[in-house]
Parts: sequence; C-alpha cells; structure tokens
Amino acid sequence: MCTSIIEIAAAEGMAKRGDQWFPLNQSVVAYDHARHAPLGDVITLDFTNTSLDPGARAAVELTLDSAKALRAALDRAIAAAEYEEAEIRGKGAPLRLVSNG
Repeated sequence: MCTSIIEIAAAEGMAKRGDQWFPLNQSVVAYDHARHAPLGDVITLDFTNTSLDPGARAAVELTLDSAKALRAALDRAIAAAEYEEAEIRGKGAPLRLVSNG
C-alpha cells in the first residue's frame, strides 16, 4: 500500500553525481516503500534540478529512526549556525538548545 506522504520544497544548493556538481532547485521528502534499500517503508530525501535531465538528482532512503536522528542533527547544526550568524552580525542572540525528541 502506498502512503502518498510527500512534501516538496524549493532548494538552493548543490548536489553531486559522479564527479560533477549541479545546482539544486527542489527537494522532495516522502515516506513510502524502499526502492533500493533492503528495508520496508523509508523516508526518502530526493534533491533535484527540475531544469536538468532526470539524472540530476541525489537521493537517500533512510529508516524512520535514521531520519529522526538526521532531523535532530540538522536542528542542532541550524541552531548553532543561527547563533554564529547572529554573533557575526553583532546581534548577540542567545544560544537555544534543541531537544532530541
């Protein structure tokens, strides 16, 4: 049974295929059957450039637990980066701790 859980967001960055880098313009997060990993349902992260050929993508299939750990790591890195940016700009924002929950 397909879950039909799909979230799409604009993306700005770069991804690599082979030895070539390409710009990103879209990210897709989905929860569905694994296509490549020997797992059941997975969170799939798919980064693409819709203006390029279909091979202009970088995709990852993660277990739900791995996706949660990645989300927590992203939250911590984003909080630290925002603090760093505030310090550089002289705003002196207080550091916020992000729960791993």
